[in-house]
Amino acid sequence: MAKPFARKFYSSKAWQDCRNEYAKRQHYLCENCMRKGIYKPGEIVHHMIELDPVNIENPEITLSFDNLVLLCRDCHAEEHKAHSKGRRYVFGDNGEVITKK
Repeated sequence: MAKPFARKFYSSKAWQDCRNEYAKRQHYLCENCMRKGIYKPGEIVHHMIELDPVNIENPEITLSFDNLVLLCRDCHAEEHKAHSKGRRYVFGDNGEVITKK
């Protein structure tokens, strides 16, 4: 589920068109699995630079194919798990900064 600060973006036509075109160009296959020689459907277009309340208005981050990767659900979950390791903070549901303990 999208965080409140990102809901408007994720429901926008610009994102839906971008997401659909990106998935099409990747032949609807998970890019991480493909690197391992596995053919698995990609289901989630993931932003490599995580969206936050500051960069959500920057189309070079939000809509650039250079910042996207198509992942299956398993790879997407792993990406989020790996991405949050070692962080000193995370963003809450409303975009507020939460310091990790």
